[in-house]
Amino acid sequence: MAIDSKTLHSKLKEFFGFDSFKGDQEQIISHLVSGNDAFVLMPTGGGKSLCYQLPALVMEGTAIVISPLIALMKNQVDAIRGFVSGNDGIAHFLNSSLSKAQINEVREDLLTGVTKLLYVAPESLTKPENIDMLKEIRISFYAVDEAHCISEWGHDFRPEYRRIRSIIEEIGAAPVIALTATATPKVQSDIQKNLGISGAKVFKSSFNRPNLYYEIRDKSDPKRDIIRFIRQNPGKSGIIYCLSRKKVEELSELLNINGIKALPYHAGLDARTRAENQDRFLMEEIDVIVATIAFGMGIDKPDVRFVIHYDIPKSLEGYYQETGRAGRDGGEGKCIAFYSYKDIQKLEKFMQGKPVSEQEIGKQLLLETVAYAESNQCRRKLLMNYFGEDYLQDNCGACDNCLHPKKQFDGQEEMSLIIELIESMPEHFKMEHIANILAGVSNALIKSYEHDRLEFFGAGKDHSVRFWCDLIHQGIVRHFLEKDIESYGLIYVTDLGREFAAHPYRIMLTEERQFVDGEDDDDDMPASAGRAGGGGGDQVLLAMLKELRSDLSKKLHLQPWILFPDPSLEDMSITYPVTVDELKNCQGVGEGKARKYGKEFIELISRYVEENEIDRPEDFVVKSTGNSSSASKLFIIQGIDRKLPLEDIASAKSLEMDELLSEIETIVASGTRLDLNYYISQTVDDDVVEEIYDYFRNEAASDSLSDAMEELGQDYDEFEVRLVRLKFLCEVAN
Repeated sequence: MAIDSKTLHSKLKEFFGFDSFKGDQEQIISHLVSGNDAFVLMPTGGGKSLCYQLPALVMEGTAIVISPLIALMKNQVDAIRGFVSGNDGIAHFLNSSLSKAQINEVREDLLTGVTKLLYVAPESLTKPENIDMLKEIRISFYAVDEAHCISEWGHDFRPEYRRIRSIIEEIGAAPVIALTATATPKVQSDIQKNLGISGAKVFKSSFNRPNLYYEIRDKSDPKRDIIRFIRQNPGKSGIIYCLSRKKVEELSELLNINGIKALPYHAGLDARTRAENQDRFLMEEIDVIVATIAFGMGIDKPDVRFVIHYDIPKSLEGYYQETGRAGRDGGEGKCIAFYSYKDIQKLEKFMQGKPVSEQEIGKQLLLETVAYAESNQCRRKLLMNYFGEDYLQDNCGACDNCLHPKKQFDGQEEMSLIIELIESMPEHFKMEHIANILAGVSNALIKSYEHDRLEFFGAGKDHSVRFWCDLIHQGIVRHFLEKDIESYGLIYVTDLGREFAAHPYRIMLTEERQFVDGEDDDDDMPASAGRAGGGGGDQVLLAMLKELRSDLSKKLHLQPWILFPDPSLEDMSITYPVTVDELKNCQGVGEGKARKYGKEFIELISRYVEENEIDRPEDFVVKSTGNSSSASKLFIIQGIDRKLPLEDIASAKSLEMDELLSEIETIVASGTRLDLNYYISQTVDDDVVEEIYDYFRNEAASDSLSDAMEELGQDYDEFEVRLVRLKFLCEVAN
């Protein structure tokens, strides 16, 4: 039976209470109910879910909705049951949270034809018993929600999503509708190809959300900024995103201490707690949810008034989708992100250990985020350009750069220089390489291509690499340049760019934005990173301690930092330790190192204190170090003593491997000696261990990881270097 427009409007009013459709909704629904495939690219708040919910209710059979999150399924099933009162069987979800009795209930409603919408996780869809069950029912269509999860170039890639097409063919063919809020042209193509719907009609809404305000802030004191902002917006609902579960818990607690009703949400909480916290946010019992990115996909709360990113996201797709949860009702929505390049470095570390191709993709996505954060251009223009759409206005009036425009300059000479350099080279290179040539930065890659001999090398040395990167990005937005994402971000000159180079004209470009280094989160950084020194202690004593260290290091044939790094000596110059027990409480010392190397230092300090009649503090201040007896650190130490795989220890404490290594570095920096040889021998080649170990013993001026990576070169994996550095510190320094 054909379903005409009149019927669709009638059912829209009956089930959802709306008098009219929004945007392309009616065309999408009509296309689907006619038995055709569709690809829907619609920003958050545009009404994607209605595009498959209404067709499911009016078509014969059951619609299979493939969705990534249990919270999303529960939320939407509850909503559908609310629309169609008196029939809870009309919508179900099928995932790992259900008991056997609940699964049997779902099965019965499916086989009797009661269920019109079945939400299923991709993992559940692959189970043989579920495939067999779905073969027995009539399927109206398949809806693949959050379809960007299919693409490796998307921000939330899930390998199981790439099996959907083969499973559909096994269950039985039916129309397919793929829906996502965020997809670059590359991701869109990848989705259609993988789902086998290359011929699907594409419905693409504008990415412009005019009611949203975008702002990037220096991450100098984000906690204070966030508390001040929320107090200035009392009673408004908001989401704060953090990258780590630990930061989610800490920030949630801090907000409550400061009188702000907030709850945490992350995958480390049990399912019941997550559901309760989500419901309390939806029911407005609390104002703020502090969450990892696990929160929010498909959550139907229209009046979220602000979305804050405590940490900069890993991709612009993720950023756009998460900010899209603000102002879904068309009302006010403020989107504030805190930016520090230190966060980018942390994110790069998190990628280590992944396949090389995945790391390259991740780095490219991250570089786009950096360019967005550091740019002085209209943020709306940048976002829309990223998703393949041009924003024609010069000033959106709703972002920090447009409301507070930065200084501009005529950049025709600089842009011409960029284009001429790219055109002069037979091969194509990434943005940073081009910027390094212009800024005159000589590194291994530059030398290998002999680009330090080019006439363009150092032609723009009066400006920083960051300046040239920003200008290249402005060239991309103006379509003078193009970035080929499939070749990991190589830069090309377009016909428009060649035309500009041939006949340059005045173009106003914005100067680079300067950011502070950002806050130091002690819990997020390894203790071996040290702290800023100088100024706080007895400078005469400090000089004497350094001289003693130099003499001892020559006698022992060890690098000076191996005995005691500078922060340890600085602590000694502040606290004047005269016993082993006092010395071991100095930063980066610990009992083992205090007993092994401390005798001469204690004697020197004792003489200095006596000769200069120094009043030492009666209460020796014990600083927070890795010598903490916290349950977490004790668990890690005991796990290593038992020779457990580091992956198992990380999993047990809900840590990423990078986070676990940071914890181990903190423990070792305090002087605790750990034996990691059992793990290193299984994961790192013997010759690699030997070369890295020799570097730290004979060449290193400190235990700096960045210096080690620069000196050792690109052939060495940072994860391996960190492991061997720990081995060296334990065996020699501790």
